[in-house]
Amino acid sequence: MHRRGSNNRLAGLIIRTRISTVMLAMIATMASVYVAGRLWQDAENRVYLIKELDRRTGQGQSAVSVDDTLKVIACREQHKRLSYLETELAAARQEGFISKHKPETNGNHTKRPLLVVGVLTGFGSKNRRNAIRKAWSTHGPLKRLEEKKGIIVRFVIGRSANRGDSLDRAIDDEVRENDDFIILDNHVEAPEELSKKTKRFFVHAADTWDAEFYAKVNDDVYVNIDALRKMLESHLDKPRAYIGCMKSGEVFSEPNHKWYEPDWWKFGDGKSYFRHASGEIYVISQAVAQFVSINRSILRSYAHDDVTVGSWLIGLDVKHIDEAKLCCSSWSSVADSKISD
Repeated sequence: MHRRGSNNRLAGLIIRTRISTVMLAMIATMASVYVAGRLWQDAENRVYLIKELDRRTGQGQSAVSVDDTLKVIACREQHKRLSYLETELAAARQEGFISKHKPETNGNHTKRPLLVVGVLTGFGSKNRRNAIRKAWSTHGPLKRLEEKKGIIVRFVIGRSANRGDSLDRAIDDEVRENDDFIILDNHVEAPEELSKKTKRFFVHAADTWDAEFYAKVNDDVYVNIDALRKMLESHLDKPRAYIGCMKSGEVFSEPNHKWYEPDWWKFGDGKSYFRHASGEIYVISQAVAQFVSINRSILRSYAHDDVTVGSWLIGLDVKHIDEAKLCCSSWSSVADSKISD
């Protein structure tokens, strides 16, 4: 019995010894692989460092200091990080989160326009457009304003419900003659679609031009371009700006009223609008325009474009600027402020 117990203990000791030996062998192998990998990586880094320093100094023999090593490794990591960010930016552009425009360059400096003006117009307003062309550009076509004042002006119009009819053809002829339009091919011209037209203008403008500000203007409003430029230059320090003649007022629930709002019930029992800019002319800064572009698919449209734009900015960290110069009362006369056909 004693011999049998001794044999069992001896067999157990041999098994444990074998297991320990296997474990040690596995650990040693893993350590060898790890060390070999680190040595290979270090060797690769050393080769890169020597080549980089040789390239910079032009010498065949270079001493690699600790500082040089750290600088080059940091540079290499920075390149990897930049490559990753470029991949992320490319994906963001495909998702519509980055504007697709390429800013114009002048030499080594980016030339950023101050303002993009969208003059919302219709099929029967050619006389108004010609009056604006004459008033706003005394030195030739409206596009001259881009070179002289950094202001881009475009008439904004959609398409006829009867696509390709005489109305569309007349606009196409005017485009060939003047080349100062934004044609919203996916928009059908209709009075009740003005809010959607305004949103599509801001989206198109933000995606096309890298400007400081974007303005919506009605085609029956006379704007002093120089005064507008000077006023906007005073607000360049406000990155999230919403500028206009600020107002509020009653929400009309009667269907036969001129300013009827079908969604009047959304404005509460008091039926009073929130603060928003009057619809004749208002301006938003680049950051606000980018917000509209990014969120285009979920921004709600109401019956009136000025209320619609104001509703988008509720709850955002946006500076509402009540600019008296953009109010009708500040215009010298009806003859100066309105252009009739």
